[in-house]
Amino acid sequence: MSLDPAYLARAAAQGPFVRVLVAAVQGSTPREAGAEMLVWPDRIEGTIGGGQLEFEAIARARTNPVTRLERIPLGPAMGQCCGGAVTLTYEPMDAASIARIDGTHHARPLGSASEMPLAVRRTLARARDRGEIPPLLIENWLIEPVAPARQSLWVWGAGHVGRAVVGTLAPLPDLALSWLDIGADRFPALPHGVTPMIAENPAHLVTLAPHDAHHLILTYSHALDLELCHRLLDHGFASCGLIGSATKWARFRKRLSLLGHSDAQISRIACPIGDPTLGKHPQAIAIGVGAALLRELSATRARRASQKKDRAG
Repeated sequence: MSLDPAYLARAAAQGPFVRVLVAAVQGSTPREAGAEMLVWPDRIEGTIGGGQLEFEAIARARTNPVTRLERIPLGPAMGQCCGGAVTLTYEPMDAASIARIDGTHHARPLGSASEMPLAVRRTLARARDRGEIPPLLIENWLIEPVAPARQSLWVWGAGHVGRAVVGTLAPLPDLALSWLDIGADRFPALPHGVTPMIAENPAHLVTLAPHDAHHLILTYSHALDLELCHRLLDHGFASCGLIGSATKWARFRKRLSLLGHSDAQISRIACPIGDPTLGKHPQAIAIGVGAALLRELSATRARRASQKKDRAG
């Protein structure tokens, strides 16, 4: 996991909060290092694993909202049967503190301010020069990689499948999700962080999409689906998925070819989407689509990390 200033800034728009982070684990624990939870006086977002650990962490974040480190043996301290131990960090955050996050790694002390230890300076230098991944904790200093700009995902259509897809993918911190349809009445209550976009003909909005965005075409209209495929092929994209049957896609391929697109271009659009073994229920489609997208994003991150390491020598 990375520190995501854009995600935290959106959260801070709802008021100051305490970020609770699993900084280290030992043995069996509910969540892995890097799991986080944001705690406001009246609500939470995210999870560090639930159960008594999370219940206590929420209470402590609210009653003692100061920057600190806490090491917890789950059995003796919480009565949990996991048998491991976790180290939690608590950091109060607001818009001003989030705006100060800069660079590729964010290092700060957990407690009273002090001069950065030599071990932390050397670790940051190796991360910068060699692409090494630093540990989260060194001498009570927290070091986190700062997430690059989130990957843009455009979901076209707010019908049953669109709603299932957005509900499944919206909580993922690596995505900046835009949701598009013909009218405001087409949308349910919007998940936090999702940007609605409305147009009488949504295809006119294609030119606003980043050229490296991912797209899922899930509209109510085959004619609109075809127009979106045509315009996106001209515009450019990182990936594009179209809901539909093999028969629908065969017809679309012919029509897109007549519109001047090559077979290689057309083949960049995935149709059908999802995992057919999971069934056709909207939520089943959403799970299949989400898994495929996560695999693609993970592969992209791995390639970029490898390229960065190669450039560093």
